[in-house]
Amino acid sequence: MILSKKTICILKGKLQRSVCYLTVIFLPAITWGADPVDREYVIDERGELRAFSRAVATQGGRTIWLAGQTATIDASGNLLIGDFEGQTREIFNILSQRLEHFGGTLSDIVTMTVYINDVRNGDAFVEIRKEQFEEGRYPSSALITVVGFARPEIMIEIKATAVVEGD
Repeated sequence: MILSKKTICILKGKLQRSVCYLTVIFLPAITWGADPVDREYVIDERGELRAFSRAVATQGGRTIWLAGQTATIDASGNLLIGDFEGQTREIFNILSQRLEHFGGTLSDIVTMTVYINDVRNGDAFVEIRKEQFEEGRYPSSALITVVGFARPEIMIEIKATAVVEGD
């Protein structure tokens, strides 16, 4: 059953507050999940230089939350220990595969949080990210340097949120 916006407003007026929160979270996925995705990117000179948008707005679509992804072995079984570029590229490959499961691509990513273990790898990450996205259509992003990860061979972790056309 798909509820209209009018029905949602009526339900809000009759339900207790705690139930209303569940309704607000649950219904957009049902009501607007099949719409094509409209995106608006807010990008400035610094964002263009560092391959990120200050903000991304979406309307319609299906939201996909991608868990933090790391990679110390590539798809061919090669070790990536000590290879920041290799780990980063493999993570983007894995994220791409995860999104394909939902009919999406990397271009559907609207925000990402990137954790690196060495601030000196920040510029290398930015250059690789530029290769993954169309110029001016970068996801919003945070790049955070951390002291360490769950395993010492990990150099980078990326988690992301994407909005794909859904059904």
